[in-house]
Amino acid sequence: MAFGIGAGVFLAVTGKWPSAAWAIWLAAALLVQLRLAANMLDGMVALSTGTESKRGELFNEIPDRVSDSAVLIGLGYASGGDAVLGYAAALVAVGTAYVRAVGKVTAGVQEFCGPMAKQQRMFVVTLVALYGAVFDPRQGSVNDTTGLTPVTFAFYLIIIGGIVTFLRRLRRIDAALRGAS
Repeated sequence: MAFGIGAGVFLAVTGKWPSAAWAIWLAAALLVQLRLAANMLDGMVALSTGTESKRGELFNEIPDRVSDSAVLIGLGYASGGDAVLGYAAALVAVGTAYVRAVGKVTAGVQEFCGPMAKQQRMFVVTLVALYGAVFDPRQGSVNDTTGLTPVTFAFYLIIIGGIVTFLRRLRRIDAALRGAS
């Protein structure tokens, strides 16, 4: 969770120190990847040592939601970002996790399908951060007719992909429940 919050803070301050922006973007990209690695490793250790528990699940899920939100909201305040899109992306990310958790409770299945699950969202954020380390994300646009910056374009990918992910998971969980009844 510390890596996720750190990434969010670094992303949010990318516009504060233009001369060091490249290093701040790189640090954010690194922290996003460290967040994913730590999340993966804690689950692998618990499974391989036979120490997984309901309590461990609780302390895995809550930090994940905080980390997702911190990263996406931080990106919203980043150079070339849009705070409203950052909050919207965070809400969609929490929604996809929520429908997965409800699926586990109601149908006994956890749906991890995408196209915009946690790993894909963080991949998009990492790409944008690497882009920001090389180019000024406020300059130019993805498409001159729309004026979208690379950061806002990434948010649209995350939000639209997240809504599709939410609906796919919901449909699969509903099918599992219909099959069980």
